[in-house]
Amino acid sequence: MIRAPRCFLRISVAPAAALAAALLSSLARCSFLEPRDPVDSSLSPYFGTKTRYEDVNPGLLSGPEAPWRDPELLEGTCTPVQLVALIRHGTRYPTAKQIRKLRQLHGLLQARGSRDGGGSSTGSRDLGAALADWPLWYADWMDGQLVEKGRQDMRQLALRLASLFPALFSRENYGRLRLITSSKHRCVDSGAAFLQGLWQHYHPGLPPPDVADMECGPPRVNDKLMRFFDHCEKFLTEVEKNATALYHVEAFKTGPEMQNILKKVAATLQVPVNDLNADLIQVAFFTCSFDLAIKGVKSPWCDVFDIDDAKVLEYLNDLKQYWKRGYGYTINSRSSCTLFQDIFQHLDKAVEQKQRSQPISSPVILQFGHAETLLPLLSLMGYFKDKEPLTAYNYKEQMHRKFRSGHIVPYASNLIFVLYHCENAKTPKEQFRVQMLLNEKVLPLAYSPETVSFYEDLKNHYKDILQSCQTSEECELAKANSTSDEL
Repeated sequence: MIRAPRCFLRISVAPAAALAAALLSSLARCSFLEPRDPVDSSLSPYFGTKTRYEDVNPGLLSGPEAPWRDPELLEGTCTPVQLVALIRHGTRYPTAKQIRKLRQLHGLLQARGSRDGGGSSTGSRDLGAALADWPLWYADWMDGQLVEKGRQDMRQLALRLASLFPALFSRENYGRLRLITSSKHRCVDSGAAFLQGLWQHYHPGLPPPDVADMECGPPRVNDKLMRFFDHCEKFLTEVEKNATALYHVEAFKTGPEMQNILKKVAATLQVPVNDLNADLIQVAFFTCSFDLAIKGVKSPWCDVFDIDDAKVLEYLNDLKQYWKRGYGYTINSRSSCTLFQDIFQHLDKAVEQKQRSQPISSPVILQFGHAETLLPLLSLMGYFKDKEPLTAYNYKEQMHRKFRSGHIVPYASNLIFVLYHCENAKTPKEQFRVQMLLNEKVLPLAYSPETVSFYEDLKNHYKDILQSCQTSEECELAKANSTSDEL
């Protein structure tokens, strides 16, 4: 185990690169300003995977640490005996690639300002000039790292879950918590911040120790579970590295909806339309979301777009998620079978231990990953599937679609499986029941409007995935003449 200064994190079973990134991220945390009070924007519901968690759960704005109990949650004679949570990292910085695109757009605006003296043709100060002067504070080193707001997301989530399920998060169970994480620094740091939130729950007012010194130990890296897509050759070849896999995304960029926005933005910013493209428009839109989420500031970038623009740009983002992580290709979801099976192995073990009157060895399992971890798993389970696929050509028909990534996997999104043991059950089958929560709200079953299932029935419904989905076979490339399984 490596000893590090107090401000640094230490993690076990982590690749050297992940450890270095986590240390850099933690150093940045020591000097970064706290986020400001939440600021609202009419564009907030349309930021896709860059959506703030509180925009999905508005009640958190008034009490971010107070638990909200869904009335559908089981209670009475049914006691929760295990919780398995899959959690997306908290709010993060833009990636280095996004920052470079923003720098390119900012350069265009500054060049325009130098040509016309910084004013519009009428002499008034226009939006393009304001954006040229707006501080470009993003730097390449930030590259997707967790920000202080993201740590706050995790600490507050920990406090709410510990209050909502006090028996599972009891002090005596603290040493039996099991944490798994992706090797990415934003996930490692999210797990650490969650533990700090739990420390705050157990020891109000006391500063938390180093994560590695906590009784439960630091999160353990497991990319085969949390980044299963990186270990699936078929996905990497047929989707990730396939230039035509995102055809509908590229087609929508050149379609009428995006071209209208392109012309409108060019006129608003007073730059040649040929200097802009869909990627630059999208990064401008996301910069509004980053300033809002990270600093709590409604920047001039938000004034470039109206709600109609935001809906189109949300659809562009959803198209990418649909074809790369959702229902677009079967391998997107089938690559997550290992993670799905792992969840049920935990539940199986808890059922077996309870039947033998043994203590539950892992009452709480917390797994920290990405939007790319959650979306394939939810698709595998049959959630948020529209009757027709999302394409470049049916934007208007999909205005009321189920697949809206910002409503499903915002920052700090979470999918939680809660296993209950019910006293006074008439049959052995009725003893164990399961509920699922998405972003702390009870999630109806994918195949029924019911919000609770007998554990045995849930396993039977997903029998094919649990018994027949072998990652080694699913992810193996076909030997010859394979064709795409586009839906």
